[in-house]
Amino acid sequence: MRLLDIWMRGAAALMLLSGAAFADVTVSQSNDPASQLGGQLSALLGAERNALGTLPVQRLEAMASAVKRPGKNEKPSKATPATLRYDEAWLASQPAPAKGSDEWKCLATALYFEARGESIQGQFAVAEVILNRVDRPGYPQSICGVVNQGGQFSYTFDGRPDTIRERAAFQRSGKIAALMLDGAPRKLTQGATHFHTRAVRPGWAHRFPRTAVIGAHLFYRQPGA
Repeated sequence: MRLLDIWMRGAAALMLLSGAAFADVTVSQSNDPASQLGGQLSALLGAERNALGTLPVQRLEAMASAVKRPGKNEKPSKATPATLRYDEAWLASQPAPAKGSDEWKCLATALYFEARGESIQGQFAVAEVILNRVDRPGYPQSICGVVNQGGQFSYTFDGRPDTIRERAAFQRSGKIAALMLDGAPRKLTQGATHFHTRAVRPGWAHRFPRTAVIGAHLFYRQPGA
């Protein structure tokens, strides 16, 4: 069993190396790419076994240990959602996030207070603005820093307690926050760093290029962003 385990690990390592085991494998140029797949696969596996058979056990162990594994302090990369749809039914089908990080809580809370009355698309758009600011020089380099920056998001300085009363709305905001933190694409606002409702007209609005209008919000990109 030990030799079988070594062989399998050695095979994984050999797949990362260029060498004689792959020299005779060619790609078919026919209109049916699968027509020669079986023979090519057999040839590849046979050549691989022959190559491995010529190596001493010590060399196989060294090759297997050379295959990159995550380091002790490395974090697994987050997977980008394979499909993203801006509709209630799709979002409802997504799992509710477990108790999240402080960054998740800050983003979910900002979406709840700033955009819970908006469509799903509108909430994703506000999340894009917050994350775009995090990535831009001149703003705090964390989500909590951005949403709590003085004078930026009204719910943080309106003098009212930030009490979450609509649990379903917060759950929706929490799902959107989790998806954005997991790498959902930002394709709604074209890099917007600012937004405002239709009811107001801030002084900077005429100086920043408008990038999108979604629901009750108008979105802008700060020059140079």
